Amino acid sequence: MPKFLIQATYTPEGTKGLLSEGASGRRAAVEQVVTGLGGKIEAMYFTFGEDDIVLIIDFPDPVSMAAVSLTVKASGALHTRATPLLTIDEIDEAARRQVNFRAPGP
Repeated sequence: MPKFLIQATYTPEGTKGLLSEGASGRRAAVEQVVTGLGGKIEAMYFTFGEDDIVLIIDFPDPVSMAAVSLTVKASGALHTRATPLLTIDEIDEAARRQVNFRAPGP
Protein backbone atom coordinates (compact mmCIF):
# COMPACT_ATOMS: atom_id res chain seq x y z
CA MET A 1 0.00 0.00 0.00
CA PRO A 2 1.50 3.40 -0.93
CA LYS A 3 2.74 5.52 1.98
CA PHE A 4 2.61 9.30 2.18
CA LEU A 5 4.27 11.82 4.45
CA ILE A 6 1.81 14.60 5.25
CA GLN A 7 3.08 17.90 6.63
CA ALA A 8 0.46 20.47 7.56
CA THR A 9 0.12 23.90 9.05
CA TYR A 10 -3.12 25.07 10.64
CA THR A 11 -4.67 28.35 9.55
CA PRO A 12 -5.97 30.59 12.37
CA GLU A 13 -9.43 29.04 11.94
CA GLY A 14 -7.97 25.52 11.99
CA THR A 15 -6.03 26.33 15.15
CA LYS A 16 -9.24 27.52 16.84
CA GLY A 17 -10.81 24.17 15.95
CA LEU A 18 -7.82 22.29 17.36
CA LEU A 19 -8.01 24.29 20.60
CA SER A 20 -11.71 23.53 20.91
CA GLU A 21 -11.51 19.78 20.02
CA GLY A 22 -8.09 18.90 21.34
CA ALA A 23 -5.53 16.66 19.67
CA SER A 24 -7.53 13.49 20.33
CA GLY A 25 -10.54 14.99 18.55
CA ARG A 26 -8.42 15.76 15.50
CA ARG A 27 -6.91 12.26 15.60
CA ALA A 28 -10.41 10.77 15.53
CA ALA A 29 -11.41 13.00 12.59
CA VAL A 30 -8.30 12.08 10.60
CA GLU A 31 -8.76 8.39 11.41
CA GLN A 32 -12.34 8.51 10.13
CA VAL A 33 -11.30 10.09 6.82
CA VAL A 34 -8.32 7.80 6.25
CA THR A 35 -10.05 4.52 7.17
CA GLY A 36 -13.12 5.57 5.19
CA LEU A 37 -10.98 5.40 2.05
CA GLY A 38 -9.32 2.11 3.00
CA GLY A 39 -6.20 3.68 4.49
CA LYS A 40 -4.34 3.52 7.77
CA ILE A 41 -2.51 6.05 9.93
CA GLU A 42 0.97 4.74 10.71
CA ALA A 43 2.05 7.77 12.73
CA MET A 44 0.63 11.15 13.72
CA TYR A 45 2.58 13.79 15.61
CA PHE A 46 1.88 17.39 16.50
CA THR A 47 4.91 19.62 16.14
CA PHE A 48 5.89 23.24 16.52
CA GLY A 49 7.91 25.22 14.05
CA GLU A 50 7.15 25.40 10.35
CA ASP A 51 4.65 22.51 10.51
CA ASP A 52 1.94 21.92 13.11
CA ILE A 53 1.29 18.26 12.35
CA VAL A 54 3.14 15.42 10.61
CA LEU A 55 1.58 12.11 9.59
CA ILE A 56 2.58 8.95 7.78
CA ILE A 57 -0.45 7.47 6.08
CA ASP A 58 -1.01 4.35 3.99
CA PHE A 59 -3.60 4.59 1.21
CA PRO A 60 -4.66 1.93 -1.29
CA ASP A 61 -3.76 4.25 -4.18
CA PRO A 62 -2.59 7.80 -4.99
CA VAL A 63 -6.11 8.82 -6.06
CA SER A 64 -7.33 8.31 -2.48
CA MET A 65 -4.54 10.56 -1.24
CA ALA A 66 -5.44 13.18 -3.85
CA ALA A 67 -9.12 13.06 -2.84
CA VAL A 68 -8.25 13.70 0.81
CA SER A 69 -5.76 16.42 -0.11
CA LEU A 70 -8.30 18.29 -2.24
CA THR A 71 -11.00 18.07 0.42
CA VAL A 72 -8.72 19.19 3.26
CA LYS A 73 -7.29 22.09 1.25
CA ALA A 74 -10.80 23.20 0.23
CA SER A 75 -11.74 23.46 3.92
CA GLY A 76 -9.27 26.31 4.39
CA ALA A 77 -8.33 24.95 7.84
CA LEU A 78 -4.89 23.63 6.84
CA HIS A 79 -2.09 24.14 4.36
CA THR A 80 -0.76 20.68 3.49
CA ARG A 81 2.03 18.95 1.61
CA ALA A 82 1.85 15.26 0.68
CA THR A 83 5.06 13.44 -0.23
CA PRO A 84 5.00 9.88 -1.60
CA LEU A 85 7.33 7.60 0.37
CA LEU A 86 9.17 4.79 -1.38
CA THR A 87 10.65 1.68 0.22
CA ILE A 88 14.23 0.55 -0.28
CA ASP A 89 12.96 -2.31 -2.49
CA GLU A 90 11.01 0.14 -4.65
CA ILE A 91 14.11 2.28 -5.18
CA ASP A 92 16.18 -0.83 -5.96
CA GLU A 93 13.58 -1.79 -8.57
CA ALA A 94 13.64 1.71 -10.03
CA ALA A 95 17.44 1.62 -10.21
CA ARG A 96 17.29 -1.62 -12.24
CA ARG A 97 14.90 -0.23 -14.83
CA GLN A 98 16.39 0.82 -18.13
CA VAL A 99 15.67 4.46 -18.96
CA ASN A 100 16.60 5.99 -22.32
CA PHE A 101 17.51 9.56 -21.51
CA ARG A 102 19.77 12.13 -23.11
CA ALA A 103 20.81 15.15 -21.09
CA PRO A 104 20.37 18.55 -22.76
CA GLY A 105 23.28 20.01 -24.66
CA PRO A 106 25.82 18.77 -27.18
